[in-house]
Amino acid sequence: MAKDTKDLERMIGKVPKFFRELAEKDPQMYGMVMKLEGHIWDDGALTRKTKKLIAIAIAASLRDQHAVRAQLAGAKNLGISKKEVEEALRVAFLLAGMPAYVYGKAQLDEVMAE
Repeated sequence: MAKDTKDLERMIGKVPKFFRELAEKDPQMYGMVMKLEGHIWDDGALTRKTKKLIAIAIAASLRDQHAVRAQLAGAKNLGISKKEVEEALRVAFLLAGMPAYVYGKAQLDEVMAE
């Protein structure tokens, strides 16, 4: 489980400003959120890498720029390759259509170099 925002940054990528503020303004709530984050992201039946690829595909399908970029940053921290992300985006394309694929690819090309 992440103990502070630096741990969270290693776990998920870019830490949203509201998380940093939550840690300062409401440490109890922050602790509960971090416990949930750990439960979700920790290796289980699926690896953290697999979960990250799922998160990228979902964020691209929703066309959520902040979430895509944050998840891509986390993917880099986990050693996920650009080819792995591209494959996950093809799954998003199959289920969510061309806009999800194009959106994800545009963010990928900006965040992760070959």
